[in-house]
Amino acid sequence: MIKAMGLKHKKMKKILFLFPVLALVSCYNAEHNCKDFKNGKFKFEFEVNGVKKVTFFERKDSIEIETFEGKTDTATIRWVSDCEYVLQKKHPKNMAEEKAISMKILTTAKDSYTFEFGMVGSEEKQRGTVHKVD
Repeated sequence: MIKAMGLKHKKMKKILFLFPVLALVSCYNAEHNCKDFKNGKFKFEFEVNGVKKVTFFERKDSIEIETFEGKTDTATIRWVSDCEYVLQKKHPKNMAEEKAISMKILTTAKDSYTFEFGMVGSEEKQRGTVHKVD
């Protein structure tokens, strides 16, 4: 009986130790102010084969106008939720550009957000960070 009570006491200590840890983890919530990024001017920097590239884009509700390496292109935006949308080029120049791109904002900060993107239907995803410039 005493041995069984000792085991119960040890289990209770473990539970009491884990409770504050679990409470702390459950309180951490990544910031999701996605609505703040539905409209505005943005900059996205990335690297291709060791070369830094920059694209600028302006988003107005359901339209996104992107400028990359001196070329401007327009895409439609279909918002799936406050933090998810699908981009579709309005004037695709090849088969690859005809495919829609799924975008998901993962976290937000004051003037930036981290997102995940990939072709619709593809399991392959990439991540990046966009900065608001206006």
